[in-house]
Amino acid sequence: EALAAAGVAPCGLGARDTLRLEAGMNLYGSDMDEQTLPLEAGLGWTIAWEPVERDFIGRPVLDARRGADGNRRFVGLVLRDRGILRDHQRLFSGDREIGGITSGGFSPTLERSIALARVDSGCPESCEVEIRGRRLEVQVVRPPFARNGRAVVKID
Repeated sequence: EALAAAGVAPCGLGARDTLRLEAGMNLYGSDMDEQTLPLEAGLGWTIAWEPVERDFIGRPVLDARRGADGNRRFVGLVLRDRGILRDHQRLFSGDREIGGITSGGFSPTLERSIALARVDSGCPESCEVEIRGRRLEVQVVRPPFARNGRAVVKID
């Protein structure tokens, strides 16, 4: 109420979602949950691996999966065509399904549709997303997409 009284315009969840998506930040329930290892949600950097003798709940599982070939990767996507990337859209490399979008939307900073996705470890630098029965090309990038109002990903 104090902000509104000071003249600050309200914004909703759409604005929050756009900002966190451009920043490459996870949303609980979409990009991460209790069934997803932090290693597969792009959150391996949050784990205090050192000292090696430090014990915590889940460490044996994480140690066994750390660096394993079968781990899925958490990546950013930029749509090269017109359209909007949304959660639950499937990703393909040729005829093989390689993953799915966990969060997606339009990026005002990049003026393109962007997404966060979980993909197989062998995902190429470019793949296809299925939108309404059509396959469209997406570029695989490393999040974040934007920082301080400027694009930080190189779009081919």
